Amino acid sequence: MRIHIATDHAGLEFSKDLKEHLELEGHEVIDHGPEAFDPLDDYPSFCIRAARGVVSDQAAGIEALGVVFGGSGNGEQMAANKVMGARAALVWNVDTAVLAREHNNANVCAIGARQHSIDEAVLFIDTFIRTPFPGDERHVRRITQLAEYETTGAIAGFSLED
Repeated sequence: MRIHIATDHAGLEFSKDLKEHLELEGHEVIDHGPEAFDPLDDYPSFCIRAARGVVSDQAAGIEALGVVFGGSGNGEQMAANKVMGARAALVWNVDTAVLAREHNNANVCAIGARQHSIDEAVLFIDTFIRTPFPGDERHVRRITQLAEYETTGAIAGFSLED
């Protein structure tokens, strides 16, 4: 599987270890940066590039997922979710990794590098990658509604007015 990764300065060292781990697991890793430590770097461009890579690969029929991380993972998740077609989930334990895939077919995993040990984060990421989306009708329906709103600003059959 192709795995797109991105971080900010908070996760730079972890990204090197993660890339090595994922390659040892047999994945092709595309690192969207940064390449060097800069405490003032801006994570949005790195995370958006990673999410765009995932969405583009999936549209081309390439099996791909993404991992973005920073201090908390929150901003990185928000940045990735700005990409149409990205479904980034903040993952903080094994259960959230599983549910992100099983219920939301998340294609990007966001991790707080300052919130977890490297071993914990790798466990969450491996779980995310290995968990398939079973395609239950209710989950497909909900994901379709999210995509519909993303492209049209509406959800057919539902009022979004207060």
